[in-house]
Amino acid sequence: MPFARASGLLLHPTSLPSRGGIGDFGPAAYAFADYLASARQGVWQVLPLGPLGYGDSPYSSTSAFAGNPLLISLDRLADRGWIDRAKLDALPSAVERVNYSAVFHQKLPLLFEAARNFLHSASDKARSRYENFCRDNHWWLDDFVLFDALRAQARLESWNRWQRDLTHREPAALEKTRAEMHDNLDLRSAVQFFFYEQWQALRSYCHQHAVRIAGDIAIFVSFDSADVWTHPDLFRLNADLVPEVVAGVPPDFFSKQGQRWGNPLYRWDVMKSQGYSWWIDRLRWATRNFDYIRLDHFRGFAQFWEIPADEPTAINGRWVDGPKDDLFEKVRETLGGLPFFAEDLGYITPDVHALRERLRIPGMAVLQFGFGDPGAHMYLPHAFTAEKVVYTGTHDNDTLRGWWNSALPEKERRHVEAYLGRSDDGVNWAMIRAALASPASLAVIPLQDVLGLGSEARMNVPSLNGGNWCWRFSQEMLRPEFAEKLATLAEVCDRVPEPAAANEEDWAA
Repeated sequence: MPFARASGLLLHPTSLPSRGGIGDFGPAAYAFADYLASARQGVWQVLPLGPLGYGDSPYSSTSAFAGNPLLISLDRLADRGWIDRAKLDALPSAVERVNYSAVFHQKLPLLFEAARNFLHSASDKARSRYENFCRDNHWWLDDFVLFDALRAQARLESWNRWQRDLTHREPAALEKTRAEMHDNLDLRSAVQFFFYEQWQALRSYCHQHAVRIAGDIAIFVSFDSADVWTHPDLFRLNADLVPEVVAGVPPDFFSKQGQRWGNPLYRWDVMKSQGYSWWIDRLRWATRNFDYIRLDHFRGFAQFWEIPADEPTAINGRWVDGPKDDLFEKVRETLGGLPFFAEDLGYITPDVHALRERLRIPGMAVLQFGFGDPGAHMYLPHAFTAEKVVYTGTHDNDTLRGWWNSALPEKERRHVEAYLGRSDDGVNWAMIRAALASPASLAVIPLQDVLGLGSEARMNVPSLNGGNWCWRFSQEMLRPEFAEKLATLAEVCDRVPEPAAANEEDWAA
């Protein structure tokens, strides 16, 4: 069903101008929340927040439940006395593109030092919160920290190449390893505790300013993840615990060879026999961390593109039926109504739209896609209903300015000007006005489009190997006049946010 009418900005926390070479949940995040409030924006959308795996992509994580340690604010840990603030002075302070390798090597040792100090000297109140966190989340935490420790010990070698008894999770080997690595596992649990407390504290602050958080759930998980290692029976693996088929999408707007993502595909029949318990746990966890949930690649729940694992591209795949209504009926039966909206972009068949409509889940529209042939006009505001979430662009698109300055076909350029009119403040603001004035219940604008930045600020180029997910902005870019324009638009377009439910728990991190 439609959400309350609102608008918001898309910004992944890695792009924040925090010190340390990467954005985090520290002062810059709170400053951005203040900016959203001043702009009368009711939603902050983020990308997946899991620990990074291959390619530094937030959509390629080593866990569907754990948090990315790189997003933890060392400044806030120093505020709590868990690390000496002087040790943070050597961290880079200039806002440049994220160098993930450098950030890993500089930041992780400091996080582990803070965790060690916390475990040795935390107050009784803090220790109690930590023990409660470990107890309440043991169902995913225990396996994740063991996986994380073993992966680090193996120099990031994939779990199916570890020694056989650990690869196959033989109980005696796991028990022995847990005992030998007890202190290491405690440190990693403390790091996850830091992440969770800091995230919930930031989310609570956003709620106090009438800002809700929209999260992003990738439909598939990485092969090299705690999830696949822990639950190999749920995935299409062969006898050697190697994927027999992998996920992707066929050739489309983004890539002539399609996209071979490489994620293992689910054994939906096994999941069904278990009452979809893994998915129910995953979505229950998401509702504890987000107010709205974007379901990435929604069409995969209706049909997914199955690629033989030995194929180098996504061309030679086939469509296979997914769980369709069955999964969502079980989720609703167990959890009740959930605040989903569906990423239903690209080649979408009528059965996918029918599934989404039966489930009463809003779909997405991207204005950049609306100015080609008449079939693309479904992405333009005149075709919307309230059951739509509209974007000017997503993390996979070029920025509006980059798109407009590129080799855009002349016909599309004429259509843009005919539909939007000429705009003295740039095509980006013309598109923002169209999005906010549309019937869509929720309008989401990438921060890059508010700032009017070009292709240098693009977050991701699909199928590009390396160089993605690195963009960051400086605090000076958040100009007051942009907030004023957004606030006025929110008022005249009836998108002023309603107060969010306060989080009554005292998040201390």
